[in-house]
Amino acid sequence: MAVDVKTPKPGIEAASLTDVGRQRSNNEDSYLYWEPDSDQDFRRKGRLAIVADGMGGYEGGQEASRLAVETVRSVYDNTFGGDPQGTLIAAFESAHQNIQRFALDHPEFYGMGTTCTALSIVDRLLYFAHVGDSRLYLIRADSISRLTRDHSYVGRLVETGIVRSEDAESHPQRHILTAALGSGREVTPQIPEHPFPLEGGDTLLVCTDGLWGVIGDPDLARIVQANPPAEACDKLVSMALERGGPDNITVLVLRVSS
Repeated sequence: MAVDVKTPKPGIEAASLTDVGRQRSNNEDSYLYWEPDSDQDFRRKGRLAIVADGMGGYEGGQEASRLAVETVRSVYDNTFGGDPQGTLIAAFESAHQNIQRFALDHPEFYGMGTTCTALSIVDRLLYFAHVGDSRLYLIRADSISRLTRDHSYVGRLVETGIVRSEDAESHPQRHILTAALGSGREVTPQIPEHPFPLEGGDTLLVCTDGLWGVIGDPDLARIVQANPPAEACDKLVSMALERGGPDNITVLVLRVSS
């Protein structure tokens, strides 16, 4: 379990880590941190980070999350027209179709799909698109706020007031998704109303439910704030494993330079 420490262009620190967990035999999570090589492209496209948690059996989930990450990166890089938010939406649509096409060509993977949370940062403005129950958090000073909402059956119960948010993490049906890439006819990702301005010292945490399902928001915030990104990834995954590691665990931490 080695933390993947990136050396990004100045302005951000980045680290990521994934682990199969204690109860699964394979890792169906995929993730990516990407920047364009040329400075000119970087000024236009900024940085891209993606986390995806596949579903659909042993290889189906693995393939779905891999396809999602590869497609989103490819579309963002190759069809970027100057609008980061619009490009992310188009990338999700392409990924949705690619996964469905793959499932048609490989009937043994029928039902494959994946969560996907992708963000881009251009000129300290945050854009994102999100489907499923992976999560994007913003940690600023001593506060943590979740920028995404869970597309899950229990998430819907929380939104309607039937289930308390503090009970959602342990709800027996918390893994039932109401939206995923590759599932259903259309995909409508959650996006922010406006680009979100980031400040120096802000930290973005992107993770799969293998992390947030066993570590509550206060612990997430405390560990991220007290450690550089690489150490934060290591400590968070270690804590999730200590708490049983019932699922694959993937975490990506981005800290904006002060």
